[in-house]
Amino acid sequence: MLDRLAAAIGRHCVGLGSDTAVPRLFLAAVEEPIEPIDVLYEPMICFVASGVKRTTAGELKQVAQPGEMHLTTIDLPVTIELEQVPYRAAVMQPDDQALTELLVELDESGQTAPLTAGGQLHAPMTPELVDAVTRWVQLLDTPDDIRPLATRIESEILYRLLRSSLGPVLRQWTLADSATTRVRKVARWICAHYTEPLSIDAIAAAAHMSPASLHRHFKAATGMSPLKYQKHLRMQEARRRLLAGHATVAQIAQAVGYVSATQFNREYRSAYGLPPGQDAARLRTRHTHNRTATPWRA
Repeated sequence: MLDRLAAAIGRHCVGLGSDTAVPRLFLAAVEEPIEPIDVLYEPMICFVASGVKRTTAGELKQVAQPGEMHLTTIDLPVTIELEQVPYRAAVMQPDDQALTELLVELDESGQTAPLTAGGQLHAPMTPELVDAVTRWVQLLDTPDDIRPLATRIESEILYRLLRSSLGPVLRQWTLADSATTRVRKVARWICAHYTEPLSIDAIAAAAHMSPASLHRHFKAATGMSPLKYQKHLRMQEARRRLLAGHATVAQIAQAVGYVSATQFNREYRSAYGLPPGQDAARLRTRHTHNRTATPWRA
């Protein structure tokens, strides 16, 4: 069954990764080993058909094996390493409204779940789920079927996910006052304001959490404190701008929120092992081999 899913992904993935005509479906396909990639994950569910992927977020490490699904509940800066290729994965960006409507239909919208901040979780896919995801991807073989069938198959996938071990966290996804939702909102706020000074007391108050509770839940979900999370975002954006090559190191440091270029250089070297200028030269060489039309996020 996984071979069918991997083949369908391979037929329709452009470059290393691409969006598709099926709403909320992203595909990833990598044939040969590549160097680690820095990515900002958005909330998603990754269904791995072949290959082995390792993701690192702060102190958290996850390994995705064929036949596994990985749920990311939060915007999360990660480093991706492919330990085995060819790699094939289908990615769903869950529709909050569709998930809520399904829970109402199943009369489960009021169910409580164990308190958790979510973050990254993984579980094996059942044969029924592999079949549903395969049919979802195979809609790309018959484009006329996408409009009438995509939403129905997507609903089936969500149903089977709710029946899996990931179900309790997905139920929290729709609750306005769950730890998952509150931490996700904090992470999204930091993503939108990562160049600004960060006040833990202010964001804790906005999330209706104490600073200690926010720190505990945030670190459980992301593998890092809010301040380290902000620094990872700054480093990723600085690397992206260095690769573009349209600004000096000092200009980039200021653009991502550093007052001191010296501090920026020190933290950049600590994060990536080289000074910004040298790392940029290496990145440009690497990028000629890893170029994609769409940002890779699987």
